[in-house]
Order: sequence, then C-alpha cells, then structure tokens
Amino acid sequence: MLRIAVYGKGGIGKSTTVSNLAAVLALRGYTVMQIGCDPKADSTYVLMHGERIPSVLDLMRKAANPTLEDAVHRGFAGVLCVEAGGPTPGTGCAGRGVITAFEQLAALHAYEELAPDIVLYDVLGDVVCGGFSLPLRGEHSDVVYVVTSGEMMSMYAASNIAQALERFKARDYARFGGLVLNRRDVADERALVESLADELGTGIVADVPRSADVHACEQETLTVIEGAPASAAARAYGALADAVLDEAGLPRAKAGIAGEPSEKAAVPTSNAKAAAAVALADGPKAEGDGRGL
Repeated sequence: MLRIAVYGKGGIGKSTTVSNLAAVLALRGYTVMQIGCDPKADSTYVLMHGERIPSVLDLMRKAANPTLEDAVHRGFAGVLCVEAGGPTPGTGCAGRGVITAFEQLAALHAYEELAPDIVLYDVLGDVVCGGFSLPLRGEHSDVVYVVTSGEMMSMYAASNIAQALERFKARDYARFGGLVLNRRDVADERALVESLADELGTGIVADVPRSADVHACEQETLTVIEGAPASAAARAYGALADAVLDEAGLPRAKAGIAGEPSEKAAVPTSNAKAAAAVALADGPKAEGDGRGL
C-alpha cells in the first residue's frame, strides 16, 4: 500500500489536485482511498458529484460505534472517499479532530477491510502542528508532496512543510517527493518555484496550468478527468500520476479493468471511458494488460 500526503496552503488547490490525481490512478486500475483532513470536510466533493458525505467526527458525535460503511463512500471511478471532519465551529481543536478520525479508521480496520493500493491524504498545510502533522509521520505516509503556486505566501507554507520533514526525518517521517506547481499566472512563476525547489533540495514533479476547464468542471461537481478529459489540465494531472507512480516504483497502469463511475455518476459511462483513455494515454500499459484500460 502506497500512502501519499498532499499538503499546501489553504485555497491553493490541494483538494482539486488530490481529487484529480485520485481519479487518474483509479482509472488506471488502482484501488484508491482519498481522506480529507480538513474540518471543512469538502475534499471529496467533486469525486462524489456534489454529495456531502458525513465526516468521521460527525458520525462519532451521532453514534458511539459508526461502521465502515457509514464512513467510506464510493465516488467517481470507485475512489473510496472519507472525510475526517473537525469539531463544531468555535469549539475544540481541528488538529485533534484529525487524530481522532485516524484512530477511528484504525479501529474499524479500514485499510485491512478495503485493501486500497494507494491512500491519498488531503491535508491543510497552513499550520504544520498537532493533528495536521500526523500524515507527515512514517507510520501513516510514505511520501509527501506539496502544492504551491508562485505566490509568496503559498511558497512560504511549502517551505515550512519541507522544513518540518527535514527536521524530523531522523524520526522516520515520510520522504519529500517534491512540489506540484499549480499555476496562478504570477510573473516568472515557473522560475520562482524552481528556485524554491532548489533551496529545498527537491524538484517540480508536475506543472498544472491555470485553466478555465478546472473551474467549469468544479461548477458541475466533476473532476477535470471526468468532465474535460482532453484538456491541458487533465494531461497535467496524468503527468502527476506518472511522477507519483514512478517515484514509488509502481507501474503506470495496473493490470485489470479500470474503475467505473459510481452509481451516482453525473455523466454517461462513455465519458468515463474517454477519461480512462486520456488517463492512460501517456503511460505504458501494465505488464500483461493488452487492452489499455
């Protein structure tokens, strides 16, 4: 099981990035679980086609023993969607909420029962402390990626996260996979983020263009992979999937049939097939898979 934590400043596009990455990986045949680690509990919104799923903390407030079926919901391409949630606004610690949610998922044997190939944590990165630092630790994640633009505060947050990983790498924290450039059309943006990557001793693993397709698809509660599979943004998310799988030493496509949309899918299956074709277009077929899907 490959465990990936994706961090970044609030509003930088982490959830968009993670959801589209999850969609690509699922369409390439991997069983993917996405866990939103933000009290807003909106990480999986487009994968669920606009359906707000109950968070683990909400379920725990309503019942002493929530079930795995209550907490985990299948979204587009079969992605297993989970929201950690947080305390009631104005009370408690959001970071502690992440810790509690992780403990509950462990108690439910979520990973053993559902056996995901890849787990993606979508984590708020403005504050790297308490529960929000939990996915940095080796017992939860194997690798960390940071989403940033060329904006100063976004790069500042990225630097803080990278420094935390460097400071605690002797404690078996996850390795740093690199930066995902999510463009905001800042002047000399690529050069700025390349300079930051050099300072941090890492690289840019994917370059996602600023795109009206992303906004249009999110208005329709779709990932770009599903709603605009031939777009430049979809190709960039495919390249990110390539980089993530290559770094982990995994094949770019897993043998077998790629995931189908959930029963709640907002688009025809034919569009999901088109998305799958784009998701696999740049990567080699998995060994023994002659169909390309």
